[in-house]
Amino acid sequence: MSSEPLFYPPCGPVTGWRDGGVLRATGIPYATAGRFQPPAPAPDWAEPYAATSPAPACPQGPVPFLDDILGTRYGELPGSEDCQNLSITMPGDVDLSSPESARLPVMVWIHGGSYTTGSGDLAIFDPAVLVAENRVVVVSVTYRLGLFGFLATRSGRPANLGLLDQLEAFRWVQRNIAAFGGDPRRVTAFGQSAGGDAIAHLMATAEAPALFQRAIIQSAPLGISRGRAKMNHAMGIAAEAVNEETPAMEVVEREDHVAQVARKFGMLAAMPFGTQYGHAPLPEETGIEAAWNRSAPGVEILIGHTSEEARLFLPRSPYLSRLDGIPVAGPTLLRAINWAVTETVYGRAARKFARRHVRAGGSAHRYVLHWHAPGNVLGAAHTIDLPLLFGNRNTWEGAGLVAGAGWEDVDAVGRELRALWSRFARGDSLGDEGGIAGALDYTSERQPDQPRRRPRVVETVLRTASTRMSWRWK
Repeated sequence: MSSEPLFYPPCGPVTGWRDGGVLRATGIPYATAGRFQPPAPAPDWAEPYAATSPAPACPQGPVPFLDDILGTRYGELPGSEDCQNLSITMPGDVDLSSPESARLPVMVWIHGGSYTTGSGDLAIFDPAVLVAENRVVVVSVTYRLGLFGFLATRSGRPANLGLLDQLEAFRWVQRNIAAFGGDPRRVTAFGQSAGGDAIAHLMATAEAPALFQRAIIQSAPLGISRGRAKMNHAMGIAAEAVNEETPAMEVVEREDHVAQVARKFGMLAAMPFGTQYGHAPLPEETGIEAAWNRSAPGVEILIGHTSEEARLFLPRSPYLSRLDGIPVAGPTLLRAINWAVTETVYGRAARKFARRHVRAGGSAHRYVLHWHAPGNVLGAAHTIDLPLLFGNRNTWEGAGLVAGAGWEDVDAVGRELRALWSRFARGDSLGDEGGIAGALDYTSERQPDQPRRRPRVVETVLRTASTRMSWRWK
């Protein structure tokens, strides 16, 4: 840190810091909440707030296999239940003397992690490269996870608290971001995995078009977002032993037991915690399509997935590892299973979401990302978009996900992906189709003259593969 820029948002003065080619204001509280209570906006302050430390993570357990693949480190950030904080990264030359004249596009990042892990300020999500290359303002949001944020109980404990946290963060952005050079009329929500799923569900709230005008939904597991009521009920019963006085890390330990209860519900257990319909701010499941349709004309979307999402998870299955050793037939069957799971959880649902969005009067583009590190067993797996999107060499070069690729290749594709995401956030037209050579293809979703139906044989393969794999995937 060399200098300390001062910002004057309505919430109160904020002291940030200069970090190489960007300015940062980190760990700013946007909401407060007691355990298992809905959030309230953070009170305003009068004295300068020192926004110079990262936002703490919501308490969570380790995920060793992800540490190896993503290069994360358990305990990298301090943990706290008071985790409703956000961090802002701006171009280093933003005009602080007249921040409102800058009016840069704003991109609000909602991190993934199955609604149980992750944090907005993890090093793997550092947006400095994205900001410096493309002159955007990025807001990274940290919110409640797991039992702290995403499970109702019979005793009346609310669901969707983490989603309510995110709504408060977007409200904070609308009120305050102009003081950091951002344009509140050009806000793009973007998130990956559970983060993409959360953004899709935020779009079901009546307030969504007033909070963000565009959404980039990356690898959202929308194919397992429905039909979860019985599983959620069973999990809620198992979670009753946790109360307001239970130590935080005991709550985290209890999450494993609660997640085990979900295993009998098949593929839904791949992400046991998540949004719950019929609990604020979401409608009943029967009303979700209508809620999405109401917001569609006000939110432009870019939605997609990687071509081999399931390859992140399949190597963890001993059953599938044995299949891989069978000459010829084994690898062929693994490819079929990967395709079926990727389609069931991500691909088919993304296409349906885009088509419904356009029919309701919205604008949508769909993409498939197929870049991967040469020779890497993970291929174009779930999370392969993260090193391309954030592109911090010190963080990502040693990650297992990109092993086999030279950093120059990762960065070359990453620069194009970051530019594409930023063009969308600025409101530039993406045209009818386009992409990144050898890495990504996208197309605009047009309203069809009549519904398109998948060939019956494909539906049969998907149904069979999903049924046989569902209890083994997690």
